[in-house]
Amino acid sequence: MINKVYNEDCLQGMKRIADNSVDSIVTDPPYGLSFMGKKWDYNVPKVEVWKEALRILKPGGYALVACGTRTQHRMAVNLEDAGFEIRDIVAWVYGSGFPKSLNISKSIENKITTGNASKNGFHKLKGKRRSGRIGMYDTVEEQGFRKVNPDQLGAFDLEAQTDEAKKYEGWGTALKPAMELFTLCRKPLSEKTVAENVIKWGTGGINIDGCRVGSDNITTQGGDKFKGEGIYNKYNTCKKTEHIGRFPANLIHDGSEDVTKHFPNTKSKASMRGVGLTGKTEKIYGKGNPDFNTLRGHNDSGSASRFFYCAKASKAERGESNNHPTVKPIALMEYLCKLITPIDGIALDPFMGSGTTAIACININRKYIGFEIDKGYYDIIMKRIEDKQKKSQERLF
Repeated sequence: MINKVYNEDCLQGMKRIADNSVDSIVTDPPYGLSFMGKKWDYNVPKVEVWKEALRILKPGGYALVACGTRTQHRMAVNLEDAGFEIRDIVAWVYGSGFPKSLNISKSIENKITTGNASKNGFHKLKGKRRSGRIGMYDTVEEQGFRKVNPDQLGAFDLEAQTDEAKKYEGWGTALKPAMELFTLCRKPLSEKTVAENVIKWGTGGINIDGCRVGSDNITTQGGDKFKGEGIYNKYNTCKKTEHIGRFPANLIHDGSEDVTKHFPNTKSKASMRGVGLTGKTEKIYGKGNPDFNTLRGHNDSGSASRFFYCAKASKAERGESNNHPTVKPIALMEYLCKLITPIDGIALDPFMGSGTTAIACININRKYIGFEIDKGYYDIIMKRIEDKQKKSQERLF
């Protein structure tokens, strides 16, 4: 079943997989929001689905399960009730979300003038058009959607005419979506310690060094400022060290200006640590051994967004044939798969969608097993995998 996607309900498909046989679960399941009227998105997956996923996950194996902010609590409760240990939440922050808010002023005016408060009747409203356009329509084309003619949207940008509606100018019912959450959870260990569990199963840990942020291999040379005299005695200038990147955080962003502009500018200093002892008693702590001297810190400055991984999506990666409404960036899924899937490990995605998890696993040399119940989306997955394999073959010749 390895490196295959199956067009069937995941609950039935997972029953064919042996106990304790996959290394991780990385998935973007239905959020329970009835998104775009899709029936598969009415409810978050039930406890029985996650129990089956838990059964085939190796002890100590991690899962990253995406969800929207409104129903993330329901997803986490179902995972916990199935037997997973909730470890953290990874927030993916982006600037491309569109507000889905009801204009209360327009709804009141519509109710007063037509007897119907539904937004579907906003086009019947009359009045003076405001200057400018609603911000949402300025960006839809940039995000890859069909260009909108603002002249057709004048009813949404009219000044309120009734006194009742004027009182609620600027009031709505929702915030602009800018974040989705991945619940990070783990199957309980089968052994007494993490070390013993990793030895037996190869699972139980997170790939910290492999997912460090800003790992650009900058070589730094310590100088005289790291020499000292006094109570801690004299230690030598540190040797060259490599900047291996910052510790992975539970926040990921898309690098868009809408997101990064909210981060402050900061500076981080470097310091000398880890001075070893030679066994000689010089003053109190002895003489430092330069072989143990290391330079800690990054000694850099700029936007604090550099502290967090940036998952930028290519405009072309969706492809012409991919009409799935909630496609995740390949870079994001690569990072998440790498974070919790051991090298040569198997990642399970019970809700494969348009197949981004499979593409991510191929790119980072991990194996995968996936399920997708919708035949249309399954066909998209197979087309994406086929195109990926063709491009790989072309590079060989």
